[in-house]
Order: sequence, then structure tokens, then C-alpha cells
Amino acid sequence: MPHDHADHDHHDHDHHDHGPGHAHGHDHGHHHHGPGGHSHAPKDFGRAFAVGATLNIGFVVAETIAGLMTHSLALLADAGHNLSDVLGLFMAWGAVVLARKAPAGRRTYGLRKGTILASLTNAVVLLVAVGAIAWEAVRRFADPQPIETGPVMIVAAIGIAINTATALMFMRGSKDDLNIRGAFLHMAADAAISAGVVVAAAAMWATGWLWLDPVVSLGIVAVIVLGTWGLLRDSLDLALDAAPRGIDPRAVRAWLAERPGVTEVHDLHIWAMSTTETAMTAHLVRPENPDNDQFLHEICGQMSSRFKIGHVTIQVESGGVATCHLAGADAV
Repeated sequence: MPHDHADHDHHDHDHHDHGPGHAHGHDHGHHHHGPGGHSHAPKDFGRAFAVGATLNIGFVVAETIAGLMTHSLALLADAGHNLSDVLGLFMAWGAVVLARKAPAGRRTYGLRKGTILASLTNAVVLLVAVGAIAWEAVRRFADPQPIETGPVMIVAAIGIAINTATALMFMRGSKDDLNIRGAFLHMAADAAISAGVVVAAAAMWATGWLWLDPVVSLGIVAVIVLGTWGLLRDSLDLALDAAPRGIDPRAVRAWLAERPGVTEVHDLHIWAMSTTETAMTAHLVRPENPDNDQFLHEICGQMSSRFKIGHVTIQVESGGVATCHLAGADAV
């Protein structure tokens, strides 16, 4: 995590003017939003997680029973995949709850970053799951298996309804929050898999072509991998403290350098505190600094409204004889 400095002139101001020297912890720094847009995932999606998890647990149980009764390996395999998605839902839900816990002890940021770890884990689990489906599909090319198309189509159709309904509950937040996006992709992927099962079973019933099952499965795998790759890339970036997608550090540096009286910008760091909150630290060289507090308030307000960076810490330096040891281009 980026370092802190004992001599910061300003710490964690939001875009409201609370008067000189006022430090305020807040939740206004959301990336991937339009101006003024704020995401409150813990409040908005608690019910979605509860309903989604309950529906999917019930479906896993029903699908397992149906698979055992019809001797359908396809249904049992899909039940196992759905179970992994239920675990993914619980993981994303848990991360949202943990993110609301107040900072304590050595965890000065609280547990906000759990949302990033959950989205990263969800992406990895989803790719592993579709990898298993692809392996099974390739194996079935060599050894096609007949399936009981009627029961399989009925159960898969129920799966489409449940997974689509669950995915729709998370669609609204999937653009703003990677953790919610992970949950959305899990449910959307399940709906796609169930749809593919229905199509393949209907075609096999009509034609008797057993190879349709693995062909459709591989097509679904390709679609899911394409959709999940972005989640994996963005989650990994945030886990490595990269600037969130949609925030250009060069544009931030250029804007800071244009502020009145600023002669140099160095030690600029922008990183995600969670999947919805962004922080920034920077050193500004400003030889003449008579309006220090007002200058800092204006910068923090603009950072929030222009760049969606809400947790801003600025260190102002006069640029005197003692040059900052972090002023070098290669300093971190």
C-alpha cells in the first residue's frame, strides 16, 4: 500500500468545505461513475445477495436430486458448477459486509480491499469452472454420451429463470463495482450454460446427434471466457494498486501541475481502496503558498468531481534547499 507521511498538510478531505484543517473520513470517491454518481453496494445489494443465494441453493439441491433420479451426468456436473457459484455469491456478499467495518488497529483502511480480493477470486474460480466444462466437452467428443433430454431440458429451463433473475438484480451495480460485476457474471454465465443445455438437448432429441452437446458447451465456454477476462484483468490491476480503469494518472498529474503557483508534481500515487473507493497522494512544489487551506480544499473538491478520487492527501513543499527525497522520477 502506498506510504504515508507524517508531515502531510492535508488528510482525507472530501468535496465539502468544512473549514481549514478539518479532516473527514468519507465515501465520496467512486470511480467508474458519472459526476455525482455514488455507489452504496452494502445497502443496495444485501437483499440481492440473500435472494440470489437462497434461490441458487434451492436449485442446486433440486438439480442434484434430478440428476440422481435420471442418471444424468450433465445435470450433476451442472449442479457442482452452480454450487461453486453459490460459494462465489457468499464470498462477494461477505466482502461487501466486511467493507463496512470501521478501521481498527493495524488495518487503518478497514477491510475495504476484501471487495477487490473477492472479485479477483470470483474471476479465477469462474475461469477454472469453465476450464473443467471445456475438458469434459473435449472428452465427450471421443465418447459421446446419450442423455435423457426431457428431464434435462425441464431442469435447465428452471435454471435459466433462476439465474437470469439473480443476474438482473446485480446488473445495475455491475458497471460501477467489480465485486458486484463478479457476482453478475457468475449468474449470467450460469444462465448461458443452462440455455446452452436446453438448446443442445432439444437438438439432440430432434436429430440424435450426440456431438451437439460438447459443441454447444465449447461455444458457451468461449463466451464466458471473453466476459470474464476483463474482470480478471481489472481485479488483478486493483489488487496490485494500479490506478482504477477510467482514471488517467497523466491527466491527474497535468491538472495538478496547472494549479496556481505549482512548479512541480512528484510522488503521485493513485490506487483503489476498494472496488468503489479511490485514493491519491501527491507532493506539490509551491514556493508561494499564502492560501494553503483554501488551495487544498479546492484541489480535493476538484479531484472528487473531475476524477472521482475521494480520499486525497496532498503534501505541499516550498522547493527550498532540502530537495524531497521522493522527487526523482524513479522514486516510489
